[in-house]
Amino acid sequence: MMLPVEPLYFVHISDTHIGPEKSYSRHGQRPYPCAERLIEVLNNLPTTPDFVVHTGDVVTDPDPVSYQYAADLFARLRLPIYYVNGNHDRAADIHHYLPMGPKEDVTADTNVLYYTFERKGYRFLVLDARGPDEIDPHGLLSEAQLELVCREATPDGPPLTIFIHFPVLPMNSTWMDAYMLVINGETLHNALLPARDRIRGVFHGHVHQSMQVRRDGILYSSAASAFAQFTAWPGDLTTGFDDNHPPGFNFVHLLPEQTIIRQHLFARP
Repeated sequence: MMLPVEPLYFVHISDTHIGPEKSYSRHGQRPYPCAERLIEVLNNLPTTPDFVVHTGDVVTDPDPVSYQYAADLFARLRLPIYYVNGNHDRAADIHHYLPMGPKEDVTADTNVLYYTFERKGYRFLVLDARGPDEIDPHGLLSEAQLELVCREATPDGPPLTIFIHFPVLPMNSTWMDAYMLVINGETLHNALLPARDRIRGVFHGHVHQSMQVRRDGILYSSAASAFAQFTAWPGDLTTGFDDNHPPGFNFVHLLPEQTIIRQHLFARP
């Protein structure tokens, strides 16, 4: 495996949950002004990242007004951006409303959103685990995508990073593990094992927390929500909200020999 010779930096954001009005509130907080503040922060980082990835739930309800607000907001971002389909999103709407950086779509079907792209010798795979409404908020990967993962996750090749909305493995939080996981996450994990030495991380959202899980040498990492956080204590039986935890994002360093993830928080407007 030939390693890249230079670092790559990306920003991991998630769960903006933009609504149909700027005054829209969810979980006791207003997503729109938080997203505005986030974009301002990202445009003024002391180190310019190569791209931003949004791991899903761009909006709360997939309606044209919410997506137009999102499109107008992220058009202010002076960085390339990539999107993952969340359980509150619809792939067709992301295709229609939200431009992305250079990529290669794996399918022409706009009702799903999975694709690949490469930067600086690193390879990225974006998966769409949004399942039918009856399993929400769980995720589910199609057989076609699992076959794609098997083709991509070979022992040899460039460093590989995967983006998905849902957590793949249990988080040791009773309510999260009962409701939030990819139903066939163990199958995905096993499909990734042949590439464990070249996988730099599997990055996801959905849990509204910055959390890390490591198994069999593979790192799974989530980012804090851009506006409101869940609680995730081991004994939590129902959804809780951490009103004292501010919004945030992760700044990810992909270096030739290692991955560094640094959480950044910003003041809620």
